Amino acid sequence: MSNEDLKKNITLSGLRKLFKLYHYMKPYKWEYALGLLFLLGSSGASLVFPKLLGELVDYGNQGILGEQINRIALILIVVLVVQSVFSYFRIFLFVRVAEKTLADLRQSTFNHLIRLPMKFFQQRRVGELNSRISSDITLLQDALTSTLAEFIRQLIIIIGGVSLMVMTSYKLTLFMLAILPVVVLLVGFFGRYIRRLSKLAQAQVADSNTIVEETLQGIQSVKTFTNEFFEMGRYRIKTKEIAQTGIKNGKLRGAFTSFIILGLFGTMVAVIWKGSTLLASGDIAAGELFSFVIYTVFIGGTIGGLADVFARLQKFIGATEDLLEIFNEVPEPVEDLSKGKSNLALQGGVKLNHLHFSYPNRTDFEVIREINANILPDSLVALVGPSGAGKSTLVSLLLRLYDPTSGNIFFDETDSRNIPVSVLRSQMAIVPQDIFLFGGTIRENIAYGNTNATDQMIEDAARKANAWEFISSFPSRLDTLVGERGTQLSGGQRQRIAIARAVLKDPKILILDEATSSLDSESERLVQDALEKLMKGRTSIVIAHRLSTIRKADLILVIDNGRVVEQGTHHDLLNSEVGLYRNLSELQFQ
Repeated sequence: MSNEDLKKNITLSGLRKLFKLYHYMKPYKWEYALGLLFLLGSSGASLVFPKLLGELVDYGNQGILGEQINRIALILIVVLVVQSVFSYFRIFLFVRVAEKTLADLRQSTFNHLIRLPMKFFQQRRVGELNSRISSDITLLQDALTSTLAEFIRQLIIIIGGVSLMVMTSYKLTLFMLAILPVVVLLVGFFGRYIRRLSKLAQAQVADSNTIVEETLQGIQSVKTFTNEFFEMGRYRIKTKEIAQTGIKNGKLRGAFTSFIILGLFGTMVAVIWKGSTLLASGDIAAGELFSFVIYTVFIGGTIGGLADVFARLQKFIGATEDLLEIFNEVPEPVEDLSKGKSNLALQGGVKLNHLHFSYPNRTDFEVIREINANILPDSLVALVGPSGAGKSTLVSLLLRLYDPTSGNIFFDETDSRNIPVSVLRSQMAIVPQDIFLFGGTIRENIAYGNTNATDQMIEDAARKANAWEFISSFPSRLDTLVGERGTQLSGGQRQRIAIARAVLKDPKILILDEATSSLDSESERLVQDALEKLMKGRTSIVIAHRLSTIRKADLILVIDNGRVVEQGTHHDLLNSEVGLYRNLSELQFQ
């Protein structure tokens, strides 16, 4: 395939992707069609102007005064009123359709994004995704409201204007059109480079947004490591890159516009010169020449305006391509359970059968290797092992954030792959060590465990989590704002909010990433007491960092390098002559 063929395919592919988004406009097609009718009307009215002005010149040149001139003037006023009214409704309808379409597109993008599996988010940065759903869709807004309509209007003026020019003088029209192929070729030449630079600018803006978002999310780390100037430098480099790309783009667009202006006025001079010779020979009337010159200005100005429209269209295609990359990802089969509970209720039994797992971006390294275990309902199971052994990965597999590379996980003798993912997760809850709270109120954060919970249910959950005492001490109580990621609360308070959230969910299987290791003794006592209440009557799986907290566990799985190297009770494992658990225990209690 030649380079020209490849470029052609890329262009056609971009256009196909562009028009793929227009199916979001389908519910509003009649409003859009009405807008197009007003567009046709306003464009047609603008084409009538030069013809009527030419007739005025002819009447004046022939010395015809009074009624004829007044009639033409009256028609011009009517055309002007019609054009202004049509232009108002055209803009109003296009903006109305565009806003509705973009609302649907934003919802569809977010709904698709939130349903994507964890492997997708593992390979993307938050700032980049945020740019896709904000900056890119803002570009689409401009395209839907003005760019496409402007493009259609300019095509109508060019085609209609040329047709009327042919009717006025085909000789002069052929002379004028001799310059047009040069302009068209230049549009194609510059368009490729403008599109490439526009897409590069979009990617650079996404990178800069990522720096801002990650810096602000980790502002505490930035300040404690005194890296303010390092982050300033990172952002400065990226913004300079964006500026340089924008300057290159501006040079191209400026050169393009300069050529168009040169071509426009050059064409006008040539047309007037040729028209003057035709006027002298009697092949054209003075009014017709006047109309022809105005049509030339109309068409020349419109072709000049195409440069800007074409540049915006290139940005539109670039944004569309980036956005559709997200839609090409296959989402998880999640479902809305709020409309009715599933009949499948877990009893709490879990069986791990020849389990193997590698992360999608590290397929050559097995994190989990041949794990076999049987967890009984309503039992307390502890996962023990050095950092990086695979404990957190195993929890991710239980929650089906990832599926095993090979082997099976059974819940009550049912393969996890045969249980709808939403049904499975709705009956499990996790209280992690690093608690994430949303920046809203305490009420909203606790209610995240059950969005249909009443105030009384939320208060009861807070009491069970030993959180009500500190919540009731705040002036706003449940309506107290927790701040970004819960920064207005202490570590122990955040833990108890997370426990209250899990209480409200009332799961059959509870997963705890032991959360008391970094707390003071009073907070640890309150959190540990809340956890013990929460674990009653359900299967509890605890990632244990401190062995003193799991002495009463029914089963301890000792994991090292992705394998279960030992399993048994605390007493059994301590009494073994050698073993990883005994070594870890001796190290901790020394």
